[in-house]
Amino acid sequence: MAADELTGLIRYLGQDDWQDRFAEVLGDHIGPALEAGDITFEDLAEMIGPDVAMTLWGCAFEDFLGQDWDNDRNIVDVYLKRRGWKEGPRNSAYMRALRASVMSLYEVSDIRPGQSFMARDLLRGGEPVLVHEGTATRTLRQWDRIAARLVPSDGKTILAGGLLACSRGACEDLAANLYRALRKRRGKAEFPKVDTETLRELAPMFTLTWLFRTLEDMARQMEGPALFNGDGEDLVFHEVCFPLAKGVTQKKVADALEGVVALRPENRSFWNWLKEPESDPVRSSGRDENGRFLRTEMDDGAIVLGTVALRGRQLRLQVNSGERAERGRAMLQAVLGTLVGAPLTQIMTPVQAMEEQDRSGRAASPDLPIPPEEEARIIGQMLERHYRQVLDEPVPALGNVTPREAARTASGRKKVAAWLKDIENTTARARKNDGAGVAYDFGWMWHELGITTLRK
Repeated sequence: MAADELTGLIRYLGQDDWQDRFAEVLGDHIGPALEAGDITFEDLAEMIGPDVAMTLWGCAFEDFLGQDWDNDRNIVDVYLKRRGWKEGPRNSAYMRALRASVMSLYEVSDIRPGQSFMARDLLRGGEPVLVHEGTATRTLRQWDRIAARLVPSDGKTILAGGLLACSRGACEDLAANLYRALRKRRGKAEFPKVDTETLRELAPMFTLTWLFRTLEDMARQMEGPALFNGDGEDLVFHEVCFPLAKGVTQKKVADALEGVVALRPENRSFWNWLKEPESDPVRSSGRDENGRFLRTEMDDGAIVLGTVALRGRQLRLQVNSGERAERGRAMLQAVLGTLVGAPLTQIMTPVQAMEEQDRSGRAASPDLPIPPEEEARIIGQMLERHYRQVLDEPVPALGNVTPREAARTASGRKKVAAWLKDIENTTARARKNDGAGVAYDFGWMWHELGITTLRK
C-alpha cells in the first residue's frame, strides 16, 4: 500500500462509524483463522511478523475501500468530497483507482529487478500486463504466483500494497475454494474463470486461503518431516575418523583400499562407497509415508552409501545413518587392520547440521573448497544430464507419461508447460534462499518439447 498516498484516508477511519464497518471487513478477511487458532490479531502478528500482519490488514483495507454501505455511501467518495482538497489530483486519482480495483491471482514473468514484471491473470485470462514496481521485483522469481491488485497510476500499471506471495499449496487451496464458492465441478482447467464483479465479492477468500495455508505450513515446519536415507534408515550424519598408525603413510592406506570392490576412487585420497548392485533398499514398511528420503547416485546410477577420504593423518568415513556407520567401520577395519588406530565418531542430526551451516555461512564439510566457477560448471553439467534424462522418463505430474509423450497433445502441452514453470520457479527460489547456486537456463527444454509459445 502506498502509505504516503493513503495516510489521510487511513486516519479518516476514526470518523463517523467507518471504524466499526472496517472491523466487519477485517473480520471477514482474518476472523475465521483467528477463531480456528483461538488467537488474537496481536498473537498473529507475533507468529507471522508485524510486517506480514499489516499486509493482511492492508488487503482488508483495500477491499473496504471498494465497498458501499448505507445509501451507497463509500469511504473514498465521502473522504474526497470532504477533504479531497488536501490530497491533490494525483492522490485522489489513486484512491479512486484503488476503489475500483479487485484482488486476483497473477503469474509473474519477465522480471526486471527494481523496474517491472509481466503479470498474467490466472482467473480472468487475457494477455500479460506490464507492471511497474521497484521493491517487490527484487524478491519475486520467474513464475511466482501472487494475489494482488493492479492499479492504474500516472499512465502505468502498479501494484497496490496488499500483495500475498502464494505457494503452490496455497494456489491449490485457492482453486478448490473458488470452485466450491462458485458451485462448479472441477474440470480440466487449474482455475475456474471468474469475472471482475465476482472477484470483488470473493476478496476475503484470497486472504483467508493464504493465511490458513501459511499457518498450516508453519506448524508442519515446526514438527519437521521424518528424514531417512535411501535404505529407510533414520537420517543422522556420522563422521568416523581413523587415526593413521605411527609410521604409516597415506600411500600405504591408499594401496590397501585399492582392493575394496565397494570403494570407487576419485583420486588417491578420495573414494565413494557404493551399494552392491544385487542388494535392494531395505525401507521399513512402518516408515512415515510423508517422510523425506535422501538418496545419492553416481552418473551411472550406482547408489552412494558414503565417502572415504584421507585428510592429513586421518582417514575419514562420512555416512548418513548409524547403520551405515557400523557397516563402514567394520569394512575399513577389516581391510586396514593395524594401519589405523581406534576410530572416533562425530554425530550430527539434520537440525544440528543446518544450525552449523547457519553459523558458518556454509555447509559443514571437511572437503577443500571448490572455486565458484568450477562448482558452477560441475553443477551445470549435472543438471544438463539430469534434465535431458527426465524428458524421457515418466513424470507423475504428467499422468506418468514422459514429457515428450505429453507434448504430443494440446492438453498434454499445457500440463508440460505448468510442470516446467514449477521446476523453474522451485529452482529459482532455492537459489535465492541458499544465496548461491547456478542460474540454470531451462529455455532449451521448452524449445526441444516444441512449447515455447506457452512460455509467457
